[in-house]
Amino acid sequence: MLTLQNMTYAHPNKDVLFDNLNLTINRQEKIALIGNNGAGKSTLLKILAGVLQPLSGAVVTGDTPYYIPQLFGQFNDYTLAEALQISGKLKALQEILAGEVTEANMTLLDDDWGIEERSREALAHWGLGDIDLARGMGSLSGGQKTRVFLAGIAIHRPKVVLLDEPSNHLDADSRAQLYDYVRTASATLIVVSHDRTLLNLLDTVYELSGKGITVYGGNYDFYKAQKAIEAQALQDDLKNKEKALRKAREVEREAIERQQKLDARGKKKQEKAGLPTISMNTLRNSAEKSTAKIKDVHAEKTETIARELGEIRKTMPDRDKMRMGFDDSGLHNGKILVLARAVNYGYGDKLLWPQPLSFTLTSGQRMAIKGGNGAGKTTLIRLLLGELQPSAGHLERAEASAIYLDQDYSLIDNSLNVYEQAQGFNTGQWQEHEVKSRLANFLFTRDYWDKSCATLSGGEKMRLILCCLTLGNRAPDMIILDEPTNNLDIQNTEILTEAIRDYKGTVIVVSHDAVFLNEIGVSETMTLQGTNPPQ
Repeated sequence: MLTLQNMTYAHPNKDVLFDNLNLTINRQEKIALIGNNGAGKSTLLKILAGVLQPLSGAVVTGDTPYYIPQLFGQFNDYTLAEALQISGKLKALQEILAGEVTEANMTLLDDDWGIEERSREALAHWGLGDIDLARGMGSLSGGQKTRVFLAGIAIHRPKVVLLDEPSNHLDADSRAQLYDYVRTASATLIVVSHDRTLLNLLDTVYELSGKGITVYGGNYDFYKAQKAIEAQALQDDLKNKEKALRKAREVEREAIERQQKLDARGKKKQEKAGLPTISMNTLRNSAEKSTAKIKDVHAEKTETIARELGEIRKTMPDRDKMRMGFDDSGLHNGKILVLARAVNYGYGDKLLWPQPLSFTLTSGQRMAIKGGNGAGKTTLIRLLLGELQPSAGHLERAEASAIYLDQDYSLIDNSLNVYEQAQGFNTGQWQEHEVKSRLANFLFTRDYWDKSCATLSGGEKMRLILCCLTLGNRAPDMIILDEPTNNLDIQNTEILTEAIRDYKGTVIVVSHDAVFLNEIGVSETMTLQGTNPPQ
């Protein structure tokens, strides 16, 4: 069992990330920890792993968790053995076998005589059998680094495993291996991920938010269904409050009008009766007080309803406040955009594809490009964009506008602030207040407008690109996406999914996310078999 007791964590600048968290995870339970960017999911995993210390509270567990971090190059200066925290044992084993049977070496080895063989078997299981434990992590690809840490599970044989975005950078085969491990694992698993296929393999969803942790007793599909019910209830509550507010204001107006008519009739009677001025003034003051009293009574009611309405609107999901508003591409469906006949590309005297590529891309088509590392996916994209010319064959490209959304979000100019970036895509049809209103629709409030684009997260950059695309006169004819859901949380993945689903032009996407491909309507797949030249 793993328990969090009254856990509070604050950033170095004293901002509290979460406060008084309480959580109990039973042995062999498999849970998904989800939440929007900034909610503190990765931080919470690091606290569970002992990498970070909370401001207050405690983690109670009888087992040492094995932690697979989200990788950003922080292990590039380590060897595989050092990253896996087995270098000490391996060194002690080698020294013992060489005759240095010291007490220190024996203590360090702790009778783990099979550590070296077990490590090599674990690496081989994850397709890394040809990589030496002394090799530097910096020489490996992102997918290989992730597989090194996944191999560490079999090496350390932990009872609790913490995984932070483990499917990032993995190809389809490695993802299948990861899914198989999750299905069959007997360890307690706590997984932070945006991979919805992976999340559906887990028994329970824990949602981390500003309110704390909410537990949903099922997999991700169950969680989504429950959230949809909650969202509908919220929408119904919102409509009812809006209706009640309109009714309250109407009742207030009618009551005031009735009182004013009564006062007017009373005034006419008093004027006919010829009352003195002082009496008329008294009657007028009395009428004004009656009207003011009615206003006060109804104002209290309308203010209460308006305040409740404001609170409901604050709890509405951010993505429900967003409007994509993509214009349609100007090209008619079926127009040929790219025609390739026996196309190939050469690195030196070696051609990339054993079989040359022949295909046709038409307006409105949705196609996925798949293939392992070195298969030439990036090269093909550059050919489609006109950045490279084929070494063999014939490639025709029609006059069409294309947007390339790569993993580094290169469309974003990090030297600009958020407002300047948006203005760069404004074709002159939007006034300043309209651009800022559009930014606000994409969750870039006033606090963001002067913020440097360099400080934005991946999800924020993706949202900013989508916002920028809606500021143009016309949507691009083609959008090319390269692993677009990597490093996006679920909220931003859903925002991207909705935007691409609404877009009517051509979509070319490189992705291993089967759920994403299905939800954006990809109907064709081109699988590349490259010869692994340098790209």
